[in-house]
Amino acid sequence: MTQTIELLPGIRFHCFPDHRFKQGAFSIQLVRPMCREEAAKNALLSAVLLRGCREYPDMRSVIRRLDDLYGASAGTMVRRVGDYQTTGFCCGFIDDRFALEGDRVTEPMLDFAAALLLDPVLEDGAFPADYVESEKKNLIATIEAELNDKRVYANSQMMRIMCREDSFGIPRLGEKEDVQAITAQSLYDHYRKILRESPMELFYVGAAQPRQVADRLKALIGSIERNYVNLPAQTSFRDAGGRKSRCTMDVSQAQLVMGFVTPITIRDEEFVAMQLLNVIFGSGMTSKLFMNIREKQSLCYSIGSGYHGSKGILTVSAGIDSDKDAVVRKAVLEQLEACRRGEISDGELRSAKEALCSSLRATHDSPGAIEGFYSTASLSGMNLTPETYMEAVGNTTKEQVVAAANTIKLHTVYFLRGEA
Repeated sequence: MTQTIELLPGIRFHCFPDHRFKQGAFSIQLVRPMCREEAAKNALLSAVLLRGCREYPDMRSVIRRLDDLYGASAGTMVRRVGDYQTTGFCCGFIDDRFALEGDRVTEPMLDFAAALLLDPVLEDGAFPADYVESEKKNLIATIEAELNDKRVYANSQMMRIMCREDSFGIPRLGEKEDVQAITAQSLYDHYRKILRESPMELFYVGAAQPRQVADRLKALIGSIERNYVNLPAQTSFRDAGGRKSRCTMDVSQAQLVMGFVTPITIRDEEFVAMQLLNVIFGSGMTSKLFMNIREKQSLCYSIGSGYHGSKGILTVSAGIDSDKDAVVRKAVLEQLEACRRGEISDGELRSAKEALCSSLRATHDSPGAIEGFYSTASLSGMNLTPETYMEAVGNTTKEQVVAAANTIKLHTVYFLRGEA
C-alpha cells in the first residue's frame, strides 16, 4: 500500500515500502498538460538532463558514478497518461541491506537523481548545444522508426484523426518537425518554466523508512523557486466527429484500424467491466476477434483490441490483405454485436477474469512494475489497488460486461493499404 506525503505545494512523494527485493526504485516526474507546443520539448528534456550535471558533466562521469553506486541505473521516463505528459527519470539501485558494511546507496542515489534534475550542465546560460543536437537526432530516429512498424504507424494515424480535437491524438514523443525546431536556449527556457510551475511526482519502492526518504528529498528540492500551477482535471474524449480515412503506402500487408468510443473511463465504476469486455472481445488469443476472424474465418494475419481507459477509447487493429477491408470491418462489428447480445460463455468470462488477474498479480513482481502501476493510477484518477482491482474483477457479472459492450460505438476507421 502506498503512502503519500506532500513535501511542498505541488510536490508529492509516494512510497511503497517493500522488503522483498534486493533492489529499490525511485522516479522523478514533472507533470504537464499534454499539448503540441510542449510535447517534443518534454520528450527531449529528460534525455538532455541525463547527459550530466555540474558535478558529473558528461556521460563517462555519469556512468562511473552509477558504477560506484553498485551498478545503479538511470533512464529517461516520458509517459502519456490521459491528458497529461510526464518527463523525468527512473532509477534502479541495490538496497542498503545488501551493500557492504558501512556503505549506503539509497541516499547517494537520491542525491544524484536530484543533481541531474536541478543542477544541469550549462554553457552560456543554456544547455550545451552539442548535447541538445545529439539527443535531437536520437529522438527523431525514434519517431521515424514508427514508419518501420506499419501496425504502430496505422494506429498512430488513426488516433491522430480520431482525436484531432483532443490532446490524446498528440504523439507521446511529439512531432519530428517540432523536435527539429528546438534550440539549446529554447529547451533551457522551457526547463526553467516547467520546473517552476509543474506538479512533481516522486515515487520510491524499497525497504528504507518512508519518512527518512521524504526528509532527504525535501532537503534536496526545498530550494527550488516555485510558482506552482494546478493541473486541469482529466477529461473524457472530446468528440470532433468520426470519419473514414484511407492511405496508400508501399506495404506488403494492409492495416485496418477501427476506433470506438465509450463513456466509461478509468474513473468510473463500470471500468472493470469494460476491461473484461475488452479481453473477451479482442485482447488475447482466446478472444472473439482472434478465435473467429483469424482462426475460424482466416480473414486476417493478426488482430487485437486495446482499451484506453483514461479516455474511453477502444481500438481494433488487424493486418489483412488489401481486398479484405470491408469484410473484416463487418466481421469485427458482428463480434461486437455478439457481445452486446450477451453471447458470452461462462468459459470466456472465466478465462478473461483469469487473464486480467494474472496481469494484475504481475504488478508486484518488481520495483519497476510497482512504480509503473501506482504512478500511472495516481495521475489517471484510478483509485483501485491491484488487490481491490482483482476483487472487483471476481465480482463482475456477465450482465455488467454486456452492459459495457452496449455503450461502445464505432467512431473512426483508418485503412492503410498497399500500392496497386
